[in-house]
Amino acid sequence: MSKHVDESYLDLLEHIIKSGKTKTDRTGTGTKSLFGYQMRFDLSDGFPLLTTKKVPIKSIIHELLWFMRGDTNLKYLADNNVHIWDEWPYKSYLLRNNMPVPKTDSEEWAKGIKEFIEEIRNDENFAKEYGNLGPIYGYQWRSWPAPNGEHIDQLAHVIEEIKKHPDSRSLIISAWNVADLEEMSKAGLPPCHCFFQFYVVDGKLSCQLYQRSCDTFLGVPFNIASYALFTMIVAQLCGLKPGEFVWTGGDVHLYLNHLDQANIQLSRRNDIRPLPKMKINPSKMKIEDFTIDDFELTDYNPHEGIKAPIAV
Repeated sequence: MSKHVDESYLDLLEHIIKSGKTKTDRTGTGTKSLFGYQMRFDLSDGFPLLTTKKVPIKSIIHELLWFMRGDTNLKYLADNNVHIWDEWPYKSYLLRNNMPVPKTDSEEWAKGIKEFIEEIRNDENFAKEYGNLGPIYGYQWRSWPAPNGEHIDQLAHVIEEIKKHPDSRSLIISAWNVADLEEMSKAGLPPCHCFFQFYVVDGKLSCQLYQRSCDTFLGVPFNIASYALFTMIVAQLCGLKPGEFVWTGGDVHLYLNHLDQANIQLSRRNDIRPLPKMKINPSKMKIEDFTIDDFELTDYNPHEGIKAPIAV
């Protein structure tokens, strides 16, 4: 058996706190950082969702479905009460309209972002203009622009390749389109989880992700669960069983204003709980067919969540 997701993750938190180097960053927050780290999760052991703090699985599923459909507008997430992308387009909206940007931990910021999301929900024209996040993950996965003017559906192509050529060493999807990086940055960030590869052996599908920038406290728990679920979905579409999810990080960091929260989570090491199970509707066999109702998480008994500010 592989290590429990909490054991692997808490080892990483501890390693960053003890050995990470202090670095500046784009947000001005400051981090403790290390370069290069890997964790492996055998998906037959259970679904790798942290138990030492509650992680909101519905937000993870909605975001993944959003990516899989090739959607890049915030409206789908807003309509489904998912707020993990709100800060960046809101900041972009303020800058585009020459409005002051409040401190992200202020009441003015919280009030403004709430009003912004309501406009995204209720005003179709506003959503088209300010909810469009540009050529981010879903666009690159499903509609990578080719030099001849056509668009490449990387996800559909890879699924067909897995079925036809499971031993291929080219089962790769990239979100890191150099030509689009500047455009992506206007309403958010260049892709953090930027490149992943599938691998088939013994009737099992595994996936390895390379994540260039890793917000270890807030982002990495989402990324692990999201790509584990994605591996399970693709395995089902290809008539395979889930194998391993391998997470590989580049700049792996803890923001300096997350250190107290990380220590709270580390204090729960002696009460790691059994992994939950994820059930997927077995009748769904097309990428576009999945909805939130096709997923059921059972036996999830986590510690309470730990709030931390997001660096924008």
